[in-house]
Amino acid sequence: MNESLIDYERIERAIMFIEKNYKHQPSLKAMADHVYLSEFHFQRLFKKWVGITPKQFLKFITKEHAKTLLHQSRNMLDVTFETGLSSPGRLHDLFLTCEAVTPGEFKQKGKDMTIYYGEHSSPFGPCLILATDRGICGLSFGDGKRNLKEYREHWAGANFRENLKITGDYARKIFKNKKSGTLKVHLIGTKFQIKVWEALLRIPAGSVTSYEDVAAIASGGQATRAVASAVAKNPVAYLIPCHRVIRKMGFFGNYHWGSARKKVMLAWEYSQFGEPKALENSAEMN
Repeated sequence: MNESLIDYERIERAIMFIEKNYKHQPSLKAMADHVYLSEFHFQRLFKKWVGITPKQFLKFITKEHAKTLLHQSRNMLDVTFETGLSSPGRLHDLFLTCEAVTPGEFKQKGKDMTIYYGEHSSPFGPCLILATDRGICGLSFGDGKRNLKEYREHWAGANFRENLKITGDYARKIFKNKKSGTLKVHLIGTKFQIKVWEALLRIPAGSVTSYEDVAAIASGGQATRAVASAVAKNPVAYLIPCHRVIRKMGFFGNYHWGSARKKVMLAWEYSQFGEPKALENSAEMN
């Protein structure tokens, strides 16, 4: 197991510990002890991966802060939803263009399509990337074998071929900012799902929105449950930012690739793009 994966797994265990015990305000030492690190090493590693300190993260995950974040994001989201613009500089200056599968390709479950796949490291743990000749069609985190099985079942007519060169090029563009420019996404889903996923692309980094708000832009507000289902079935994690959708009452909610990973993504983006003034008063160490 490589060092990067070990570090991410430590951070994920720490976040799960903080989530479980945040009402008791665990000390930095208690958090560090849980993952068998010194306080100094744990503090440095946590901030490197999550973008904010462990004590700031304690504040970040509260329901009250989530409500504040929703409120702060509202004005910005109103503008981006109305104009159809994504946030400037989002995702390392990569600009996404989207293309959907044809109705025939969808009906035949990708018959005669070739899907290339490969597993790579990322800031959020191991990830599986899938691509057609027209762009990225899948990005998932966690258990690569299980995730690949799900894609194979969903697109039973397609030919799957491992190609680490093709997927590795995408991984470098997404996570290591090797090249800026256009990154193509080949969306594979129903017409309604694609409409929802395109709405998600309008949520700027460092912002969050509710399922109800996504429903308002994607379907006139008439299908919140259907929108939630489409969000959950997003096949291209992180690039199509379903992690930025939370419940309107301030709960972060579940995430297909793990609730801890969702919070890492949100905290990292908020620290990079959101100017977390609400967190600055939190003590960095006990």
